[in-house]
Amino acid sequence: MPALLRLLLSLLLAAAAAPLAAVQAQPFRGYSYLLDCGGAAPTTDRRGLPWVPDDLYVSAGESLKLLDQGLLDPALSTRRVFPHSPSAKFCYEFPVDRKRRYLLRPTFFYGTYPPSSPPPVFDMIVDGTFWTAVNTTDDSLTGSASYYEGVFGASGRNMSFCLGVNPNYTDSGPFINALQVIQLHDSVYNATNFTNSAMGLIARTKFGSSGDAEKYPGDSFDRYWQPFLDSKHAVSSTHNVTSADFWNLPPPGVFNTALVAEQDAPLVLQWPPIHLQNDSYYVALYFADTLTENSRTFNVYINDYLFYEGLTVTSAGLSVFATQWILSGLTRVILTHVSGLPPLINAGEVFGLFPLGGYTFARDARALENIKRSLQNIPDDWNGDPCMPHGYAWSGVTCDKGLKPRVISLNFSSMGLSGYLSSDIARLTALTDISFANNSLTGPIPNLRNLSNLERLHLQDNKLNGTVSPTLGAITSLREL
Repeated sequence: MPALLRLLLSLLLAAAAAPLAAVQAQPFRGYSYLLDCGGAAPTTDRRGLPWVPDDLYVSAGESLKLLDQGLLDPALSTRRVFPHSPSAKFCYEFPVDRKRRYLLRPTFFYGTYPPSSPPPVFDMIVDGTFWTAVNTTDDSLTGSASYYEGVFGASGRNMSFCLGVNPNYTDSGPFINALQVIQLHDSVYNATNFTNSAMGLIARTKFGSSGDAEKYPGDSFDRYWQPFLDSKHAVSSTHNVTSADFWNLPPPGVFNTALVAEQDAPLVLQWPPIHLQNDSYYVALYFADTLTENSRTFNVYINDYLFYEGLTVTSAGLSVFATQWILSGLTRVILTHVSGLPPLINAGEVFGLFPLGGYTFARDARALENIKRSLQNIPDDWNGDPCMPHGYAWSGVTCDKGLKPRVISLNFSSMGLSGYLSSDIARLTALTDISFANNSLTGPIPNLRNLSNLERLHLQDNKLNGTVSPTLGAITSLREL
């Protein structure tokens, strides 16, 4: 790693390595959604969290009850199943606070299945950004649910979460059992530039813990912490850590176990326990001495690069983080003794960073939303960003390939549409082709004189009335009418 980058990260870490009094515990309020996908009525899970049916936030798909639902958390006993329509995306849409950050946690449980019919594989999309592919096959074989977690910034008054039918994957449609959307506190994961990036969870670990993944009632963000057992180095603690002043607000319960190095030896962990591709990652580590009124000082290395030098840990606890740390392959965290008792570690998080995919040109997106409102019997995939990500435009919509794509063609012929032609079509000034042929549209033809690039206009076989504006004759590019 270049010396300059190490210096910059050291300065960032130095600023982060303390309980920060500026991060005061505030009563948390904000948009939060716990959606029981496919559910018919509100339910309460085993932890007392209330879940609501998802039908107010999605217009496509069908509800399916699982045969073994009596053995499951109520939020996983149903799922919403979407049709296998290649290159279509089916979206949840929900109000959000503009410029705030949101944790999204979809959960997928397919249940038992015959070997000839494995779970479908499909894409996840947030607004105009491809997130990742969902493959639940391995978890389904063990009877487990699969969950994914990401952090995204809100860019408008609504956010969309979509499941995309990738024709290169499987021949069955996507599904989902539960979706959590939680607005984050200002101090949580706030060092990433969410105007051009998002974060996907790689690992969130409670070191020294054994058994199942843990959640904590006091964690407003309902985060899972996976165990990392090392019986040779594991210790427990009974004293309470007040973590309300920490960046990322880790729940106090993650500090009641730790891994501690042996005397005169470094503590070496292979973590995360998976191969990572060569890329930038967000890394946060959490420390608290397991002995009251005690302190210890040590150095922290990741893959032999100095992550933090001379870190002094007390029973009050602290966190250190880096927003863009390069990792590749198997990763080692190494703690080396400086003074006091041997080094220790309580918890850690790693997120992958990925670029945002862009959005449809804003005026075009607003025009299409207004056109959608003027029509009935519209396709199920007319939700989310109209053009993005590339390959997942609304049915019948063709866009160019720019970072803020323009709509260049509307081919809505023979879609069974009714309603009327909105005047907002004239706002799609990059259009070259329009076809609403063979539908059941009524009303007048709007004035299209602003569409100076229009080459083909097909409105035949509808129930339109009124006169055709003579301004169509002024569109010199028009070749078919």
